Amino acid sequence: MNRAMAREEIAIHTVNPVQGRGPVLFASLQRPDCHGTNGEDAKHRLVSTLWDHLAAMESPLWKRWESSTRGELPIQVIRGPLGRPHLLLGEYRGPAISFSEGGGKVWAALSGDESDIGIDVAGADEFPGEYPFPRVFHPEELEHALSLADGDHGRASALLWSVKEAVVKALGCAFHLVDPRQITVHPAAGGNGEYAFPVSLTGKAMMRFPMASDRTLWVRSFPEREMWLSVALLDRSATGHE
Repeated sequence: MNRAMAREEIAIHTVNPVQGRGPVLFASLQRPDCHGTNGEDAKHRLVSTLWDHLAAMESPLWKRWESSTRGELPIQVIRGPLGRPHLLLGEYRGPAISFSEGGGKVWAALSGDESDIGIDVAGADEFPGEYPFPRVFHPEELEHALSLADGDHGRASALLWSVKEAVVKALGCAFHLVDPRQITVHPAAGGNGEYAFPVSLTGKAMMRFPMASDRTLWVRSFPEREMWLSVALLDRSATGHE
């Protein structure tokens, strides 16, 4: 493990999503510059730290898997057929986890209940002037996002992208099965720079995830320096996908 990473303090943040789900824990670490690591050391440390924090909380769902049992139940991150990760505690399925990389950091979010989870960070520099905006965003979405980003086109695009990416990660398909325009981001609730976005699916996405389409999804978004961070939660039983 990179020595600087080993010394770095991990600050854990707790989010209480809308509709009574959660809580969600998320944290980040600087991405090491070591060739070939691909952030795996950082992910491993984030997983371990987030799980210890969740196991120490008064959560009846995960209380039985407290970190004192780790020697008997080693923690692994495994992935479903389309790449969605979750924890495996010994031979038992644990909570869902999601990763993102941005701003020189590795980010991880851990679900505090049995929901699937998606986290994404995106920065304005990812959306230059020649970016194909009409192929990704609806005009109404972009207009609302511009009102939240002080008219900055790059920041508005980063906000919308982080919301949509968080949703497809929670669905477990990334953009392999869902087109960005099949995810509609509606005007946000909240203020002071932090927002709760209602999100709905349309077209083939609605057909592929009919249970998820029966209700509005919600995504929480926060500013992170020059980026946006978004977290989506989805009831695992609603999608029918691993």
